[in-house]
Amino acid sequence: MTKKLVLLISGRGSNLQSILRACQTGQITDAEIAAVISNRAEAPGLMVAQAAGIPIEVTDHRDFPSRAEFDTALQQQVDRYAPDLVVLAGFMRQLTDTFVEHYLGRLVNIHPSLLPAFPGLHTHARAIAQGVCWHGASVHFVIPELDAGPVIIQAAVPVHTDDDPARLAARVLAAEHEIYPRALSAVLSGWCSLKEGRVRWSEPVPFCADTAVNPVFTRPSSP
Repeated sequence: MTKKLVLLISGRGSNLQSILRACQTGQITDAEIAAVISNRAEAPGLMVAQAAGIPIEVTDHRDFPSRAEFDTALQQQVDRYAPDLVVLAGFMRQLTDTFVEHYLGRLVNIHPSLLPAFPGLHTHARAIAQGVCWHGASVHFVIPELDAGPVIIQAAVPVHTDDDPARLAARVLAAEHEIYPRALSAVLSGWCSLKEGRVRWSEPVPFCADTAVNPVFTRPSSP
C-alpha cells in the first residue's frame, strides 16, 4: 500500500524537491506526497508542489492569537490527509507539545547541524564562531524538546578556514538533500522506528560511512 507523506514548509522548498525526486525515482518506494502545507502563503515551495500536481494548503500562523490555536488548526489540516509520516522540510515554527505528541514517531525534521551541537537558529554562523572542524545536518524524530529528538542519520561537511555562513550553508544544504530521502525511506519501510524514546532498527545495521559526497553516518541503537 502506498504510504502518504505530508510536508510542512515555510520557504523555498529545496528539501521538498529532493524528497519529491526521491519518490519519483523510486529511492523512496511506495510513497507519495499527499499534501504540502505552509504557514506562509508566499512560500516559494508552494509553487514547486503545485507544479508537481501536489495539493497545497496554507495555514497562516499570523491568523491565530496563540501558538496552541495555530497548531490545533494545523493538526486538523494535516489529519485530513491521514499521513503515515509528517515531514518538516524547512518549517520555521516551533510546535507545541500537544502537536508533537499527536504525531510522535511519525514526525521527522532535518536540522542544519550535527546534533546535539548547535540546536536552534543561526547554526552556520555559530559553527564558524566556535571554530569547529566539522559541521553538517541531522535527520531526527521530533520530540517536545527543541532539536533534541533521537537522530536517524547525519552527514558531516568540513568547515573551511575562509568560510562564511552562506558558503557553509550551501554545503550543508547539499548534504541535507542527500540524507533526508534516505531517512524517510528507512522510516516508511519500517526499517527504522522510534521506540521507548530511542531509534530502533529492525535488523543490525553496521556503522557506515559513505564518502561519495559527504561522510554519512547511521548509528543503530543497542539491542
